[in-house]
Amino acid sequence: MKTYVIDVQRCSIHDGPGIRTTVFLKGCPLSCKWCHNPESQSFQKELSFQEALCVNCGLCEKVCLSKVHSITENKHTLDYRKCIQCGECEKACNSKALTMIGRDLTPQEVFEVVRKDMVFYDQSGGGLTISGGEALSHVNFSLQLLKLCKEQDIPTCMETSGYGSITAVDKILPYVDLFLFDYKVSSEEDAKEYIGGSLECILDSFNYIYEQGKNIILRCPIIPFVNDNKRHFEAIAELAITYPNILSIELLPYHNFGISKGRNIGKDIECYAIPKDEDKLEWLSFFYTRGINKVHLT
Repeated sequence: MKTYVIDVQRCSIHDGPGIRTTVFLKGCPLSCKWCHNPESQSFQKELSFQEALCVNCGLCEKVCLSKVHSITENKHTLDYRKCIQCGECEKACNSKALTMIGRDLTPQEVFEVVRKDMVFYDQSGGGLTISGGEALSHVNFSLQLLKLCKEQDIPTCMETSGYGSITAVDKILPYVDLFLFDYKVSSEEDAKEYIGGSLECILDSFNYIYEQGKNIILRCPIIPFVNDNKRHFEAIAELAITYPNILSIELLPYHNFGISKGRNIGKDIECYAIPKDEDKLEWLSFFYTRGINKVHLT
């Protein structure tokens, strides 16, 4: 059993409590317009080109039979549509400007990396975090990796949008200690326009996970002119009231790191305004004045 893995990031401190090893799986059924990790959307390997590292040596152009690369007048251009993910250009690129995103790995291969940091998990309360893409779209891979961790008493966490079947959720539920649940929009219209999915499906998954008594941290990316409005904040507040056992609610201010990463793989990611500090304080004030004190900025 294999799936494409973007990265196995050791010593992470942003994907759950303590020191963690975060596994980024490749492939997501959603297509958020502001996506911070556009390289995680496709379920296939992808060619990434970092122009700043390119020395225009022309070796990639020589080895690529698909004619993806063209270097004229010291300008390197790519036709990503022609790429067959053979990886020959990556091998030829001495400057590391070209990389193939996505390694075909088994759960056991990933676990061999995860287990190396068990001493740090024990000392910090950390563990494994499976992220994406969307982990529910890789449910059998995720299930086997989670089982391997639980056999060694490694705490587990899953970051998910909830965009998957209840059957998929049910498979992994007994092996996940903590869910980092992304809540991005609060209407079906916005779900269709901005994330390319169904809010009903997401809320069904959230409700099911909660009703099974699992630990949940609600993560809410706040995107200017998309969801930084009273209607969305009221929806978040309603979730906090309706589901009082949510551990905490994290507000994640928009950043534009995804734009350059999208450009590297030939994708256009929309750009939004960077929230100001005073905007973030207003977000918190909205919740604190309503007595909802488990909201934090991350």
